[in-house]
Amino acid sequence: MAGIQEILTLLAIILGVIFIPRMMAGGKAEKNVRKKTFHLSGRMRLSIILSIVTPLTAGLVFEPWKHNLTSFILAGILPVAAGWAIYWIMSGFKKPGKTPRTGK
Repeated sequence: MAGIQEILTLLAIILGVIFIPRMMAGGKAEKNVRKKTFHLSGRMRLSIILSIVTPLTAGLVFEPWKHNLTSFILAGILPVAAGWAIYWIMSGFKKPGKTPRTGK
């Protein structure tokens, strides 16, 4: 079993590894760095929800577990994949740096 001295030595090493680099930095104040926030527009939120609801609804209607897999793929998965493919292609034609919210 480890004695109290070994435990305190390990604790001192761990605390030294954590706090000594901070003390050696010279007390530099951290710059005010704005974190980029990821904003989902209403259209994007709607698209995500529809991407979840469409296959679920098609699964409930066509019951692919009862050998009706083709109808499920055509009505549930294909529209979602096509929609996201069109979005991906259209976003490739936008100018770099142009934001959808401000249009600048």
